[in-house]
Amino acid sequence: MTVYEWLLYATKELSSCGYYKLDAEVLLSFIIKKSKAWLIINENYRLNTEELNQINYLLKRRMLGEPIAYLLGKKEFWSLTFIVSKFVLIPRADTEILVEHTLMKLTDAPSKILDLGTGCGSIALSLATMRSDCDITGIDCIMESIYLAKHNANRFKINNVRFFNSNWFSLLGKEKFDIIVSNPPYIKVEDINLLGKDIFFEPFISLISSNNGLADIEHIIKYAKKHLNYLGWLLLEHSHDQKKEIQNMFKHYRFFEISSYKDYSGNDRITIGRNI
Repeated sequence: MTVYEWLLYATKELSSCGYYKLDAEVLLSFIIKKSKAWLIINENYRLNTEELNQINYLLKRRMLGEPIAYLLGKKEFWSLTFIVSKFVLIPRADTEILVEHTLMKLTDAPSKILDLGTGCGSIALSLATMRSDCDITGIDCIMESIYLAKHNANRFKINNVRFFNSNWFSLLGKEKFDIIVSNPPYIKVEDINLLGKDIFFEPFISLISSNNGLADIEHIIKYAKKHLNYLGWLLLEHSHDQKKEIQNMFKHYRFFEISSYKDYSGNDRITIGRNI
């Protein structure tokens, strides 16, 4: 089977699942280690048996809804390529707005930053590449996530970040930070069926929260003050329809200078507050 023939076959198979030609091209490029431009120029290249077996295996998994990032074992975020696995949430482009606003709240002086629910380390390590003078901590309740975040840090040769296992603030003792940032679980249980089937391959503990998706967010806001220095900032990602409730939580727990910001699609995505 040639490149052209396989792409034709794969596109047809994926289209019945609601996916596109791009997915087929990405998977084939990954297996034969060639660019998409190469595929166009060499459409008559004949795939060998091993290549066909490997690519058809990935195709079947994609047809079942498994995200491309898990099939490739990697995902781009903040111009970095992160190794990902089924134990971590796949980094989304919209979360880059959280990194941007965190950087804007940093002063010129070295700061201590805490990333709650770090996953593969995408937020913590992205911040670290921009501010090597800062002391950054990433914590997660999933031990496999910590191993993966450390692996990514080693790949990027970043040494100003530490990662360790903790259920939110439980193992931080009395340590305080200048900035706390988090992309916590915020999806309502009843909304999970409204999302694409890709989402069912990601860890539910990183996605779903009780109390209409607000339980983990409220826990973070409530206890963050104990771990924030005076004038420190808390920045949280949330769903597009949670802004009002979260702003009220910030006010209830006596945060000030509360603001919300939209993501690149124009949806309310993050809310921040200051500890005074």
